[in-house]
Amino acid sequence: MTQKQTIIGRMSQLARANINSLLDRAEDPEKMLDQLVRDYSNSIAEAEEAVAQTIANVRMAESDLQSDREASAEWGRKAAAASTKADQMRSAGDPDGAFKFDNLARVALQRQIQHENDVKTAEPGITQQNQTVEQLKAGLVTMKTKLEDLKSRRSTLVARARSVEAQEKVSDALGSIDVMDPSSDLSRWEDNIRRQEAMVAGRAEARTTSLEDQFAELEGSNDDAEVEARLAQLKNQG
Repeated sequence: MTQKQTIIGRMSQLARANINSLLDRAEDPEKMLDQLVRDYSNSIAEAEEAVAQTIANVRMAESDLQSDREASAEWGRKAAAASTKADQMRSAGDPDGAFKFDNLARVALQRQIQHENDVKTAEPGITQQNQTVEQLKAGLVTMKTKLEDLKSRRSTLVARARSVEAQEKVSDALGSIDVMDPSSDLSRWEDNIRRQEAMVAGRAEARTTSLEDQFAELEGSNDDAEVEARLAQLKNQG
């Protein structure tokens, strides 16, 4: 079994996993969700590497295929040119020269046939590799989509579980306090807070009669006197 087949098998297995069933059997669902996220993330990373390697191999094979096609066409042109030259020399009464160029044409045709065979051999393998690449890509998309859904559900479920736990703690705490008992610790704490609030208010009121405030009032009265004096001056000018 190749690495690509192994990766594809793991991707298919994870994609078919019944998360609800796994969570129902788990002693600690939160840990199970975290483990699933790690498994998916690791498998996606491995699959991405496999896709990258497969694509690299395909592109190299496609480059070699294109080179074989170009070489086949080039040897075909050389064979045609050598054959034409042989015909010209034969017409000119040079059978030896014609024989030489016919042989060159034969060599060129052999090279052309060799590259054509390489093309025929390579094409099915490249087609298969491209199909594998598309299969891996599709599997990656499926797994990434499921991973995002898994992360979203994990966050939602954990938040809900913690909210329920917090509500239970608050409910238990409230149940242990008798808020209707005036002699309870809660009532005494409330009285203490009221005394502190009253003390803060008293200090604030005391600060309003400070020396600085009195001088501020005096300065304000001086401003008023200046205003009245200028108003009288305006009236006298009139």
